[in-house]
Amino acid sequence: MVTLSLTIALPALLSSGWSERDENPSSPNYLLYVGTYTKGESKGIYAFRYNTRSTESTPLGLVAETANPSFLAVSPNQRFLYAVNELTQYQGASSGAVTAFAIDCASGKLAHLNEMPSGGADPCYLAFDKSGKYVLVANYTGGSIAIFPVSQDGHLLASTAFVQHKGTGRNPERQEGPHAHWIETTASNCFALVADLGLDEVLVYRFDASSGTLVPNTPPFAKVEPGAGPRHVSFHPNGKFVYVIDELASTITAFSFDPSRGVLQSFQTVSTLPADFKATNDTAGIHVHPNGRFLFASNRGHDSIAVFSIDQNTGKLSLTAHYPTHGKTPRNFELDPEGTHLLVANQDTGNIVIFQIDPQSSRLTPAGQELKVPSPVSLRFVAAPVK
Repeated sequence: MVTLSLTIALPALLSSGWSERDENPSSPNYLLYVGTYTKGESKGIYAFRYNTRSTESTPLGLVAETANPSFLAVSPNQRFLYAVNELTQYQGASSGAVTAFAIDCASGKLAHLNEMPSGGADPCYLAFDKSGKYVLVANYTGGSIAIFPVSQDGHLLASTAFVQHKGTGRNPERQEGPHAHWIETTASNCFALVADLGLDEVLVYRFDASSGTLVPNTPPFAKVEPGAGPRHVSFHPNGKFVYVIDELASTITAFSFDPSRGVLQSFQTVSTLPADFKATNDTAGIHVHPNGRFLFASNRGHDSIAVFSIDQNTGKLSLTAHYPTHGKTPRNFELDPEGTHLLVANQDTGNIVIFQIDPQSSRLTPAGQELKVPSPVSLRFVAAPVK
């Protein structure tokens, strides 16, 4: 059995102020958690105290020792953190794991609650549904998805849904089988969308929040260009547009979305790269700004953030600029809770670079501070007002 987590005394955490915590949405003070790959120097999840207005950051070091926590999710009540453990083998089976932690607001430490097999090898993404009662997981190598209920005390419960994808794509090296890479529910919580890199499909499921189950929608999926390899998805705030970043083709596919029927219809595909760039590149993260006017996408190879403007009527994208990430292999990035800064996790150079976002032009300007973490890949904020 693989030992995933370093347990910290849970009773101490549960009595550390959570019940009296002042939920102050105007506070600029947060905990920033960083998921990593642990093949090198990293040992798990790291944390910083972070001020969204000054970008002042205080390192808290390793807050939980766990294997390959390559993607993180935080419960809606901000009291629990969940990590995929991107493993090919877990407890003797072809599976990774999902681990639940309780958050100590005072110290930033994470207390191990429990862990569950993910049901497929190399889980790479997880997210909460809109009710906050379920964690949805995408297994990359396993080519499958799973849903886990969460108890009120944060523990993961037995899976209520598991779907094994089938099929291949055009690229024999990367699309020899299904590779589920992203899963989230829509704003209504009636549908779950899944980006499967191996199938060149964005699959749509009807989601039942009363039972935590999935049923294929009609139609059951929308296609991207053959060989494009859909990786991650970002919703426009208006709910009418969905943007899919394609890892293998370095493109973004824009879809219109019917929220009542769960139907996607593609209307544009754009490159994330300059026209004269000919070297190898894989895209990674994608986020629409909360104001709905801009879209950001990361390039691994070109090592940049591509910025697009969004036509508010048609949803069409127009490239505005590329900004170097000041590091190598920007796997994922995150917008801070106020939408004023963008933080990029450069996996191969072990640095997180903070950029200020111009609210009018979307121009990215380095804020002057870099955070050091070995092999950073996932960033998550947790509200942590200072008492």
